[in-house]
Amino acid sequence: MRPSALRLLSIATVITLIAGFGLVFFWTPMDADQGFKQKIFYLHVPLAIMALVGFIAAGVEGYRHIRTGNSRHDLNSYVFIHISVVFGVAVLVTGAIWAQASWGKWWVWEEPTLVSFLIVFLLYCTYYPFRYAIEDRERQARYASVFAITAGAFVPLNFIAVRMAESVIHPRVFATAEGGLPPSMMLTFLVCMAGIALLWVTLVKLELVGKRVNGQISKLQRLVGEEPAGSSTGRRVSPQAEV
Repeated sequence: MRPSALRLLSIATVITLIAGFGLVFFWTPMDADQGFKQKIFYLHVPLAIMALVGFIAAGVEGYRHIRTGNSRHDLNSYVFIHISVVFGVAVLVTGAIWAQASWGKWWVWEEPTLVSFLIVFLLYCTYYPFRYAIEDRERQARYASVFAITAGAFVPLNFIAVRMAESVIHPRVFATAEGGLPPSMMLTFLVCMAGIALLWVTLVKLELVGKRVNGQISKLQRLVGEEPAGSSTGRRVSPQAEV
């Protein structure tokens, strides 16, 4: 991505986030049951959605890597998982804050939605030690892609199973007998969702640019006869863009 395009993407992200959370605090009405503390919903839920979407997208990129052997797809899969795990941490933190404010507990193990997301998060946390334990570059990328495909397929199956289960206390707001969110709340949620989605894309693009720069530096080091950092052991700690 060209610097100018990345700059425009970053500006669009900031503007959308400001607009979304401006609506949250200055326009959207208070929730009838939870009041002000419900407003964390507009951050917590978009973060969760983008984390899960990112995990699935990583699986798609892993499949494309297995099919084509193109290292670019391995790099995309790695970065998608990395950013989605960061979002996952934010989901767990905001969820715990919301739970404490609403239920008086930081965590409820009987709630399937909470536990299922934690399982998915911990599953993807094993991606890094699994990948780093393999020294051969080709095997490392191939096995990491298989992991991304398998885990990515698990995400929607896990989501469907949780939705079929009877929720204990976790709210269901998008499809309820009462009709779901009021129009004003839905509009605010969609703007916040767009902002968080743009944030995810921006962070992905920034990391991909960084990997590309590292790849160019490694290529220059090889041209001048220097050994790229980390190559002495043959271990590929993180993939770099091929240049």
